[in-house]
Amino acid sequence: MPIYKTITVSPTTSVYMWKVTEPEHELSRGIELTSHCQNRMDGMKSEAHRRAFLSIRHLMAKAGYEDSDLYYDDWGKPHLKDGNHISITHSHNFTGIIVSETDEVGIDIEMQRDKILRIAHKFTPIQEYRTLANTDAIIRKLTMVWGAKESLYKIYAQQGLSFLRHINVMDFAFDDRRTVAEILYKGKKSQYDVEFLEFEGFTCAYALKLMGS
Repeated sequence: MPIYKTITVSPTTSVYMWKVTEPEHELSRGIELTSHCQNRMDGMKSEAHRRAFLSIRHLMAKAGYEDSDLYYDDWGKPHLKDGNHISITHSHNFTGIIVSETDEVGIDIEMQRDKILRIAHKFTPIQEYRTLANTDAIIRKLTMVWGAKESLYKIYAQQGLSFLRHINVMDFAFDDRRTVAEILYKGKKSQYDVEFLEFEGFTCAYALKLMGS
């Protein structure tokens, strides 16, 4: 069962991605779930969701963790019992995690789809994208911005946080593959490094909270 991609972000932070192609019975081999997570998986009607769920446990194993090392807080944010930071994402047949010993982290994978054109006004000032060359470029850029904001939202994990009003992603060129973003919420400002990866019609964004912000 091959891992799709591993990215060493820094000496203390890594991204692991899986392309889910295996049948459920194959993915379940060697994976021991807690009773809570087994109940969660048993409640999933979609086999695709169960396969994604299991693939994430394989990614955790690559990072040196078992299912029992993971827990969720009241906001639904995942945590590791050893105090390291983790974020998890799933989109169609791709899953991913980011794990860091030192930084708060978030990750998001999104399929590049024209649907994003219809919802763009809900998360970003759409007029800022009119200079882009064509519709495909706009879809790519919007997907990157959405992924960046989703990654920050996963780090911050507070009710009431608005993608449009509270999260700002600094403009970037496609070739940059990275940007800086900030959250300004309830009078507090925090800043984040964001990096991007595009593959097979998907976009992955992952964010690290900047120290001291």
